[in-house]
Amino acid sequence: MTLDPTRTRRTHLDFGACHGGVVPKSWISSLTMLSRSRNVLPRSVLASSVRLARAQSTASDAELSMLEALLKDAKKRKSDEAKAAAAAVDGGGPKFQVQTFNAISPSGLSRFPSANFMLTGSSGKVPDGVAEEPHAILLRSHKLQSPEVQDSVRAIARCGAGTNNIPLDEMTKRGIPVFNTPGANANSVKELALCGLFLAARGVVEGINHVTDVILKEETEHKKINARVEKDKSKFAGGELQGKTLAVLGLGNIGAMVAESALALDMDVIGFDPKISVDAAWRLPSEVKKMGSLAEAFAAADYVSINMPYIKGVTHHIIGEEVLSQMKPGCSLVNFARAEIVDGAALKKLYDAGHKGKYVCDFPDEFLTGHKQFICIPHLGASTDEAEDNCAKMAADQILNFLETGTIKNSVNFPAASLDRQEEDNARLCIVNTNKPGVLGEITTLLGSLNLNIAQQLNTSRDEIAYNVVDLQDFPEGDAATEVQEKILSLDGVISTRIIWTGSVHEGPKSFMVKA
Repeated sequence: MTLDPTRTRRTHLDFGACHGGVVPKSWISSLTMLSRSRNVLPRSVLASSVRLARAQSTASDAELSMLEALLKDAKKRKSDEAKAAAAAVDGGGPKFQVQTFNAISPSGLSRFPSANFMLTGSSGKVPDGVAEEPHAILLRSHKLQSPEVQDSVRAIARCGAGTNNIPLDEMTKRGIPVFNTPGANANSVKELALCGLFLAARGVVEGINHVTDVILKEETEHKKINARVEKDKSKFAGGELQGKTLAVLGLGNIGAMVAESALALDMDVIGFDPKISVDAAWRLPSEVKKMGSLAEAFAAADYVSINMPYIKGVTHHIIGEEVLSQMKPGCSLVNFARAEIVDGAALKKLYDAGHKGKYVCDFPDEFLTGHKQFICIPHLGASTDEAEDNCAKMAADQILNFLETGTIKNSVNFPAASLDRQEEDNARLCIVNTNKPGVLGEITTLLGSLNLNIAQQLNTSRDEIAYNVVDLQDFPEGDAATEVQEKILSLDGVISTRIIWTGSVHEGPKSFMVKA
């Protein structure tokens, strides 16, 4: 059949009607070429050409949408950069100061952009002419004292899980969130806890000490040394872990990993944790049998792994004489949590009375130092390059996130808080106050009286502290913004206020006020 140009034109009109009267250029071009052809085309070829033209149009629409999205993102980035630069100039260019104690892994310190952060304390000195005003503290095992925490400090992060080296009650009263890094060093501690189990089960340490302190001092010829080793090895026979029962006390990140590894060693695993979280419960292998009390767990165990946190007045000497009296005669303890959890004097009394088990601990004990059944490891649980890197990076990221957005995650004294920004032009006001009735109402009433519209807000609390994140439309700048903060700070119960303008550290450490 010969293609009829008139018929082709009618097809054009039909297609146009189907698309609101607008005929894509790619369709017209394709069909015009067909109308000019003197060849005889089958109807199927014409249909295929139409389908091709339609696909080309669809692809063009998709490409256009993608280009529009890319243009929108580029405009936003340019706007953010301009705001950040303006904020830096407006703030006089001061940098955030992060004061460090101990040696912090460079992997963590490198998370702080050098253009916006100054590392001080153990990581560097404050330049001449610059006031020493730390805005955040990063530490490991340093015993932090309250006078070391200046009023300019907004957050403290511990590179590790335990925070008993930080005066938490005082920091909470001052409105300073304290972060830790749960899980960042869990694998490192887990591996050494497994090592502790092997050391408790076998006479490895005792055998090594015997070779070094006895055999090598009494024998000098290799042949005699070898014969003596074979002769004396029977003194250090031990047992196997397979088929034995391990009680895991504390089923958080580390405890759950220890339990899982013990199951892989074909041990029977029981656990005790009265404060286990929902997330931890989901992580725990189903084969772990839950026990109702410490005494019940100790009575059933051949080995005990202590993984609970140390909380003064709560877990201090929680493993004392009464609990220890429930142990089997050969039960051994492995403690990679904190020395203060175990009553060393009560355990020594038990050993002196003939108990055959061992105590492997990552810390010294004043009552057991030098005792033949006590194996002291010099606090190596988290001392791996990987653990130090992971803890430092996690701590740094939490500090950055808090400074940039007001987000609180993994704080041990503040409630968790996260509020996504809705509009980039809104200013964010972060307020810390005592957790008592009426304070939130006074804050919102004051903002309303100042004709400040709340776009969105988050109010959350934990024990005696409350934390508010408020996004405000058309927030004033300069002296007017300072006046708003001062009025909020004057309210009874408000501890500190902070304005986050851009959500970028480029704006520097301004706009932070704390009640004297």
